[in-house]
Order: sequence, then C-alpha cells, then structure tokens
Amino acid sequence: MAPERPVVKRTARAVLLDGTDMIVIKRTKPGLAPYWITPGGGVEPDLGETVVQALHREVDEELGAEVSDVVAAFVDTVPHTTDRGEHGVKVQYFFACRLESMDLSRRHGPEVEEPCGEYEVVRLPFTREGIASVDLVPPSLRSYLDRNLEGVRSLLSPGIG
Repeated sequence: MAPERPVVKRTARAVLLDGTDMIVIKRTKPGLAPYWITPGGGVEPDLGETVVQALHREVDEELGAEVSDVVAAFVDTVPHTTDRGEHGVKVQYFFACRLESMDLSRRHGPEVEEPCGEYEVVRLPFTREGIASVDLVPPSLRSYLDRNLEGVRSLLSPGIG
C-alpha cells in the first residue's frame, strides 16, 4: 500500500453554468498551444480562507462575477511540488454553480494585473460536443464532464439542497 501523500496545495474551480453555456477561460501562453480552464485558483490558507471562499474570490477576480447554487461536483488529486520545493499533491475541488452576474471591467488580481499570456473569457455550449471542441484541462475534468453532463446539470436543479 502506497503511503499517504501530504496535501501541499488546494484549489477551487467553478464549473460555471449560464443557461445552456459553460463559462471557461482560454489560456494562451507564449510558446504553448492554447488550452481552456474553468475559473478558479488557489486557496489562501494563510488568510484562513475556506475552499468555497476561495471559489467566490477567484471568480470575482477572474471574471468580475458572482455565483450562486455552489455544489461540490468533482475532486481531482495530482502530484504537485510547491515553489518552496515541498512535494505532495494538489487537490482541485470543482463546484457546479450558476452565474448570477458578470462584469469583465471589474476583473482584477494577478491574471489581469501581471498576466502571463492571455486570458480570454469564452462561452461553450454545455454539451459533450461543446466540451470536446476545446482542450479543456485538466483531462480528468473533461472526462468527468463527458460521463456526468446530465448529473452536473441536475446538481443545480430545484430540490437538491
């Protein structure tokens, strides 16, 4: 049996639905092929931030947006080494949520103030074809959504909570 690995980073990411669309960010970095990510980012444990608080902060920073109906949908664990050289795993928490408002002129934070490449907000049809039409990362999320599209939609249905 493999030993348990320490959690060295946690992130919160939004599977953000707006009607029949999913809001994603197209990332273009110099010298790399474009890829698409869900809005979100790292939890700030030094601030005593919870994963859900991080989700709301990151969505505000990256999209100038507010979300509702935040429901845990998927967890992905991957090997990770921190900037300080700590080895362990990164746990990525993905939440299904509904877009309440978005004002891109309110975007702020490192992605806007000191960008490494481009961050373009994109609407994808929340269908298998829509998700398959882009290089959505991580691949485990793409696979999860392909298998559970209807289930993710149902997480935001009345009567769940």
